[in-house]
Amino acid sequence: MTSASTENIRVRRALQIDAEHISDFNIAMALETEGKPLDSETVGGGVRAVLSRNDLGFYVVAEHRDETVGQLLITYEWSDWRNAFFWWIQSVYVAPEYRHQGVYKALHEYVSKAAGSQGDVCGIRLYVDKDNKIAQGVYARLGMSETNYDMYEIEF
Repeated sequence: MTSASTENIRVRRALQIDAEHISDFNIAMALETEGKPLDSETVGGGVRAVLSRNDLGFYVVAEHRDETVGQLLITYEWSDWRNAFFWWIQSVYVAPEYRHQGVYKALHEYVSKAAGSQGDVCGIRLYVDKDNKIAQGVYARLGMSETNYDMYEIEF
């Protein structure tokens, strides 16, 4: 098992050169959390789109000794009630050998600090599977709270 402490974790905004790692992590996450195999070309195209278009969002990566060990995606939701954006955390993944070592906490703190300094961000949101008690506990310990909203969708 590899050991990393939060002071040894470097967090930064992702660049085009990170596309392959991010795609691989997204594919691994979907398989692990939903048992869903994803098409690598489709995922790669989606990742490259975000990395080349700031209007879609941005990825944040965590590195330990120049190895990518975690990631998350930020997308935007405009709130007309608040005249500001919510940042949505999505596509969270930490490599299994780096879990429970503060990698997600480092990613979360980076995003919280960035959002707080923007001036046009009114909050951070995410969705989590109702059965994922571990993740819910992590998010609560980092200051996030449950909302009164349930999510509905139509897939095409």
